[in-house]
Amino acid sequence: MNDSSWGAPQPHAGYRGPGEQGPVAPSALPRPGDGHLSTRDVSVPVHDVGGDASQTRRMPIVSDPGDPGDEKGGPSGRPEHPGVPGPGPADSTGGALSPDQDRPHAQPNRPHEQQDAPTGATPAPAAGEGKKRAGRDLRAAIGVGLGLGVVILASLFFYKPVFLGVIVVAVVVGLWELTSRLKERKDISAPLVPLVVGGAAMTVAGYLRGAEGAWVAMALTALAVLVWRMAQPPADYLRDVTAGLFAAFYVPFLATFVALMLAADDGPWRVLTFLILTVVSDTGAYAVGWRFGRHKLAPRISPGKTREGLIGAVSFAMVAGALCTQFLIDGGSWWQGLLLGLAVAVSATLGDLGESMIKRDLGIKDMGTLLPGHGGIMDRLDSLLPTAPVVWLLLVIFVGAG
Repeated sequence: MNDSSWGAPQPHAGYRGPGEQGPVAPSALPRPGDGHLSTRDVSVPVHDVGGDASQTRRMPIVSDPGDPGDEKGGPSGRPEHPGVPGPGPADSTGGALSPDQDRPHAQPNRPHEQQDAPTGATPAPAAGEGKKRAGRDLRAAIGVGLGLGVVILASLFFYKPVFLGVIVVAVVVGLWELTSRLKERKDISAPLVPLVVGGAAMTVAGYLRGAEGAWVAMALTALAVLVWRMAQPPADYLRDVTAGLFAAFYVPFLATFVALMLAADDGPWRVLTFLILTVVSDTGAYAVGWRFGRHKLAPRISPGKTREGLIGAVSFAMVAGALCTQFLIDGGSWWQGLLLGLAVAVSATLGDLGESMIKRDLGIKDMGTLLPGHGGIMDRLDSLLPTAPVVWLLLVIFVGAG
């Protein structure tokens, strides 16, 4: 339906509809002095859309200047008397057009006043606002990143059990963030208590007893999740325990491989290599993608990631891997570092995409707000968690378990 087929006609004598033949006789029009009639009650023929026959409708009453219906927030084209048709066609903002809006050539009744802006109009951006801006507080992100780096390095080379405690804290907070978002967004009640206890035990067991201890702790954690959930009604039992098992594998079990690297004789250097390669991969992807990114890598999952960014991640990580393996890892070689860097770039990218998929399913931007400029702990662990087993395995193959 367009305005020309369903609009308020021009309010002048002798108006003819689209299909009307011949002028309207002046004697047929009511005069202001005839009883209670006024020019406001004039009826003229109007055509329906797509029809040949005309019908008589009353003209919409136009508010005089100063009427309540003429002010912003008043009635939008709603009739003032019974029998007058309802609102006319809607404008782009969803409201009904006023008679002045409905007549393309009519001017507002307030010639000396500025017309109100449309309801949905967006003010023009101020100078400089159109420039590309980061989605986070850059200063806060840099400050928090440097602070975390100092804590990690100090605990890593000062006393290895202290760094093990840092891993446990990260696991516990990550589990809390993940289960909280599942509860808020999907009403999934993954058992947090057995996950926290089992996750901490899993990490410590991996450090003290190796891979075998980690697997045993993982099995016991899964059993504890199944039993713990039995204390609640059976409705959604399968859904809740499935989410709990996923959380146990995704956060503490993958983090256990960092503890396995730490347990080696040169454990701090292995962990440092793992952290450097992951950070360099992310940095290379961001730098190259921001400057040269044109082709989307996975637009439905993470629209900001590009194929050029992936190339940057691989290039940066391979160079860093060659340097770290040559100078930081006992018995390592530069060519092994090239392969290690390639594997890290791929696993870090997949890990980032994996958590992006989770957050899109939950309808959230960040997993938490604990780290200003970064989001939550899980938003920093997204690429680290799936990369840990990859680095651990390749280092065991290249230089042994240590």
